[in-house]
Amino acid sequence: MRGPLAVKNFHRTLVLGASLAALAGCGGDEIVSPGTGGDIIINNPAPTPTPTPTPTSTPTVTPAAGCPTINATGGLTDGGTITGPTGEYRICELPAVIDADTTLPYVDGLLYALNGRVDIGTDAGATSTGYDVQLTIEPGVIVYGATGRSFLVANRGNQLFANGTADKPIIFTSRDNVLGLSNDSSIGQWGGVVLLGRAPVSDCSSGNYNVGGGLDQNGNAFSQANCQKNLEGTAVTTPFGGTDINDKSGELSYFQIRYSGFSLAPGNELQSLSGGGIGSGTVINHWQSHNSSDDGMEFWGGEVNMDHVVVSGADDDSFDFDSGVQAFIQYAIVVQRTGGGDNLIELDSPSSEYAVEALPRSNFHLSNFTFINQSSSSSQAVRARGSARLRLANGVIQSANPCIRIDAAGTLAADPTFNSIFASCSATQPVKGSDGVSDAEVQAKWDAGTNNTADATLTLSMTYENGSNEDGVAVFDPTAFDAFFEVPANIGAAGTGNTAWVDGWTCTSTTLSISGANSECTSLPVY
Repeated sequence: MRGPLAVKNFHRTLVLGASLAALAGCGGDEIVSPGTGGDIIINNPAPTPTPTPTPTSTPTVTPAAGCPTINATGGLTDGGTITGPTGEYRICELPAVIDADTTLPYVDGLLYALNGRVDIGTDAGATSTGYDVQLTIEPGVIVYGATGRSFLVANRGNQLFANGTADKPIIFTSRDNVLGLSNDSSIGQWGGVVLLGRAPVSDCSSGNYNVGGGLDQNGNAFSQANCQKNLEGTAVTTPFGGTDINDKSGELSYFQIRYSGFSLAPGNELQSLSGGGIGSGTVINHWQSHNSSDDGMEFWGGEVNMDHVVVSGADDDSFDFDSGVQAFIQYAIVVQRTGGGDNLIELDSPSSEYAVEALPRSNFHLSNFTFINQSSSSSQAVRARGSARLRLANGVIQSANPCIRIDAAGTLAADPTFNSIFASCSATQPVKGSDGVSDAEVQAKWDAGTNNTADATLTLSMTYENGSNEDGVAVFDPTAFDAFFEVPANIGAAGTGNTAWVDGWTCTSTTLSISGANSECTSLPVY
């Protein structure tokens, strides 16, 4: 068990294309994530259809009179207006550095623009304490990247608080999305959101990696000495990592990140949400990554506690976790875009250029997930390597390819576990071994778990909602992983009686149709 300071607060609850009509709702590192048009089975509605986002026949938004006052030096710059299918908006441009506690309020007819990299504070260093600058974003706010290189980064020792609500999510998106130019194949139209912290990482851009100490049986990280890693996807050196596993980079809930991701070089990319060395105090729940040109999310090191996640249309991996991360995730829906993408999970530990002893090792725990993976460009749904430890429970997987791949003897020796996984995998190779691991050895790990099926007949509806077959699978108690988890009523991300958590704050697309979504992903919501 982890120490008392690591207790979790569990919260329930981009390529231009043709313009689309706007709708409003009512409500490591180098691998890539396949898509699917969605194996969507829609039950015939009776007596009336499930509500869907209603087309807006005419623009309804008028621009705000001006920009609000904020505390950061330079304040907001009035950038005039921008017009898209939903109407005309006032543009309020953020300064390059948020250097004082600042709140971005929700104002009708107003959008906040990132004209490039925007920093929340400056790097406070690996051994600093306390927090310098806090950026707070109110529910309903829309922040967009005005350029392809725009991104928002909360530096070490600074915090981002972006807590939307179920009916007014916070949306981070692209200029093309505002203009109505994004379509269901658009990706890579701006950078994304980055959280950096002072928790341990295992491979270092500076300092020395650990070869002593270790992890306990639950994957708890020990104290790092001076290992720091630099953020990918930026030309400016931006370090993260430290010794505080309980560090807090902020709170984010009920939010979307659309059409993000750019690459400086292969293996050096930003994605929807990037986290480096964030600690257990960081809160992330109820969020959607849509059409990232790289991963749906990537976390290096630290401790990640996350629940109620939707990843649609990632062009690389949907989950990419590396560098000694300790991850605990419950309730996740992942559907990849047709013609793009690779793994739904890419789990790694220190890369091959580092000594195999580099610690801490990555540990990934996931319960209650529904993974839809049918793209021929993917080699497998889930891939673990680098002696990382994989723990999966209470999942549903649809894949025309192998469901699980384990690379190298060290990863097999880390004892991957699978329990209550209801999967429809490749009939000829349901699981796969590589780099010295045989298929039979991976199969033995699969068989050692409880209630696992690799040739299941799935009865999902609306792509992600359980049917009778999924609900009929016995549940594995994930509290055995960590106290972060709750015991679910069913396997999968959306078992019977637990489907409404997706509604209201998400966006819908041809990749993942969500009947109760806040808006189309190609459009902005109008309140």
